Amino acid sequence: MSNDSDIFETAACWRDQGRGVALCTVVATWGSSPRAAGSQLLVDDKKSFLGSVSGGCIEGAVINEAVEVIADGKPRLLEFGVSDEQAWDVGLACGGKVRVFVERLE
Repeated sequence: MSNDSDIFETAACWRDQGRGVALCTVVATWGSSPRAAGSQLLVDDKKSFLGSVSGGCIEGAVINEAVEVIADGKPRLLEFGVSDEQAWDVGLACGGKVRVFVERLE
């Protein structure tokens, strides 16, 4: 995983290169979650990324939403929740919820 300084240094570098950039931050979790609140994922407009907010298909969904946020500038609060039975399919160790805030960086 990357630390905060890596995330923000990379964000500045990508912006300097003319890339659109979004920051995705876990703002809350309930039950099982691979990443704690405060975990971050940086995404550019070509779907390059650094960091992690979950794993499995949740991470893929967050990356896709981040690209949309870069395009339209509208931040989003995403919530993912699964039952114990569905958990392994989406990359959670067992049932839980995770809430992720996605914002474009200017």
